[in-house]
Amino acid sequence: MPENIIQIDQNLLETRLDRLITEKMTQILNAMLDAEADEITGAARYERSGGRKAYRAGHYERKLTAKAGRLELKVPKLKGALFESAVIERYRRREQSVEESLIDMYLAGVSTRQVDDISQLLWGDRMPSQTLSDKLKRIYGEIDQWRTRPLESEYPYVFVDGVWHKRSWGGHVENVSVLVAIGINAEGHREVIGVTEGMREDSASWEQFFRGMIERGLKGVRLVVGDRCAGLVATVGSMLPKAKYQRCMVHFMRNVLSKVPPIHREWASAALKAVFAMESRESALDKAEQVAAEMRSRRLRAAANCLREGVGETTTYLLDEFPDGHRRRIRTNNMIERLNREIRRRTRVVGGFPDGNSALMLVCARIRYVTANEWSTRRYLDMSRFDDNLVEAN
Repeated sequence: MPENIIQIDQNLLETRLDRLITEKMTQILNAMLDAEADEITGAARYERSGGRKAYRAGHYERKLTAKAGRLELKVPKLKGALFESAVIERYRRREQSVEESLIDMYLAGVSTRQVDDISQLLWGDRMPSQTLSDKLKRIYGEIDQWRTRPLESEYPYVFVDGVWHKRSWGGHVENVSVLVAIGINAEGHREVIGVTEGMREDSASWEQFFRGMIERGLKGVRLVVGDRCAGLVATVGSMLPKAKYQRCMVHFMRNVLSKVPPIHREWASAALKAVFAMESRESALDKAEQVAAEMRSRRLRAAANCLREGVGETTTYLLDEFPDGHRRRIRTNNMIERLNREIRRRTRVVGGFPDGNSALMLVCARIRYVTANEWSTRRYLDMSRFDDNLVEAN
């Protein structure tokens, strides 16, 4: 190894490069501001010209937070004309990309206090929570338009569920739900088609939720997948009479196993999996009856009754009208449960919300942030198999 090795202080180099970039950006922007002032006045600085339209009156300092850092700008002042710059918007204190980055941080799960700390650390400029809230109002306006947009496609499959959060109401904190619906459109892509606050997961909330989606254009629904929420089954039957209801298989198995003592749980779990491994609905119902009889022989009466009561609506996915290639993905509500976990992880940072609209807008923003990738662009199901099933049925 040679004795004299050149070593570079990476931190010092980066600091000097950052400072150099900041200085160059400041010089460039100041030069552009001066050029704009020359154009407005009709003459350069100190130039004598008969066609002058205005006069220089010094300048004032203005700070601008940009990607390059905190820039100290000198904005020209004029007599006889108003200086309007196309380089920097009036009253803007941060570059658009910086504001968007801070807003993205908040929507990704960073608290308002941490956003302020990060802004001060990276750019030397604070972003107080109130300022961030004001900036979010514009974003929330766009989100509300997205939430109430018309539904133009058909959605053969619709997955629904609710996620709970805390909000202030009448001087105390209570639990309320946000109802979420995901549709699989005619091309087989997933799409969040409904988000609203439901107060309680009751019949009135579900009815209002589905009515809102129908008014926006929801059509072509053949199957609604969800948990056994109060009022959901009745709402689907009354508002979507041509659609069938599929109870989430995973939630149903948990309900049955919760009534089984630990000593029998391993056997019961394997028996329930055997029920849902059947290839036809008739064989699945027959197998469920055998399992229920075995449960009764083992004195598991509550589990047997639960199995007999719910197995019918939990095996809807095995009907002939639904393609074999779709069954594994339409028998559970796992897709929307995954989305609900992302919502909970974000809302947990906030804790309690001051009102319902702030909670709803944050939930919608988080949903858009999570689904703005392959989630919505990648085909989830091959919907051409629906047409094949219709041909075979005819």
